[in-house]
Amino acid sequence: MKLDYTDEQVMFRNMAREFAEREILPVASEDDQNRHFRHEIVQKMGALGLMGAPVPQEYGGLGTDYLTYALICEEIARASASVFTTLTVQVSVFQVPILKWGNEQLKKKYLPRTAKAELIGCFGLTEPNIGSDAAGLETTATRQGNMWVLDGAKMWITNGGVAGLAIIAAQTDKSKRHRGITAFLVEQGTPGFSSRDIQGKLGLHASNTAELILQGCKVPEENILGQVGDGFKIAMTALDSGRISIGAGCVGLAQACVDAAAKYAQERIQFGKPIVSFQLVQEMLVDMIVETEAARLLVHRAAFLKDKGEHFTREASIAKYFAAEAAQRAAVKAVKIHGGYGYSNEYPVERYYRDVMAMVLYEGTAEIQKLVIGRESLGVSAFV
Repeated sequence: MKLDYTDEQVMFRNMAREFAEREILPVASEDDQNRHFRHEIVQKMGALGLMGAPVPQEYGGLGTDYLTYALICEEIARASASVFTTLTVQVSVFQVPILKWGNEQLKKKYLPRTAKAELIGCFGLTEPNIGSDAAGLETTATRQGNMWVLDGAKMWITNGGVAGLAIIAAQTDKSKRHRGITAFLVEQGTPGFSSRDIQGKLGLHASNTAELILQGCKVPEENILGQVGDGFKIAMTALDSGRISIGAGCVGLAQACVDAAAKYAQERIQFGKPIVSFQLVQEMLVDMIVETEAARLLVHRAAFLKDKGEHFTREASIAKYFAAEAAQRAAVKAVKIHGGYGYSNEYPVERYYRDVMAMVLYEGTAEIQKLVIGRESLGVSAFV
């Protein structure tokens, strides 16, 4: 594995960094406090190609490798975890499944519009009663001629209330459990398909999260991804890709904690000198720096394997698990270094502390990652 970046990777990373510092960072705190989803930022990212970086150029994307995309994710998350969340869902768990499992008609119809952010997508897997047990989905799809009728609900769906298109996982044969799940593309405006924004979240206030409701929603046969019964495989491969980008986002958030804490420690005077000169403060900062660097390397290793076409499920889970835990520890230390000010939205570490909890939970909790790592490393599984 190479530890240096190509000129192209550096160019895209710098482009994402400059955009984030110019367009996202100045309004990140305001949008968080106002719970405002800023459509114009997403549209500007789409105009630059950032909302579809790894999508091949023939389908309207930049055609980058996944490591480049991870670098972009890190820079966006460093400025705003909310904006990053919109990005990672659009690419990793929406565009990637269409690229891998969609027919040519679906790719040409939807990918160019999503790569330009003219159309926002979401992935409907989690349900009110179903979280980690994806095989136990309660949403159903019943065939009626050349149509399928979907009934059920999806919960905690990022982009759900602003999406023009959703991938919906539904049971077409409950007796088969995970082998009976099918993935459907459902357009906004389809009769029987609606959404309800979720309020009162701990963090990611500038990201849209919604419940999706399906009541007699008719979807044409041609909107199936893959084949009938491929839905569980589609979801698992989407999560593998998503865990790389979530890991990258965690690295960006951890780096933001390092940057903010280091700056504050150099400026804050106590006992006649900057608190950065105190060894225990230095220790916290060093722990944050080391774990952030380690997380970055784990994420890049997973992206490197994906780009080579090798199996990367284990490495993606390792990267997501470690990076999320490292980001959480970094946020705690950043608040401690800020003292009482860390408890106030006068400084950004209060937002980082709240936002990081979502990173720990989605695309699989730490406990789910351990199960995946155990299965992949030891040949044992707690899954059905």
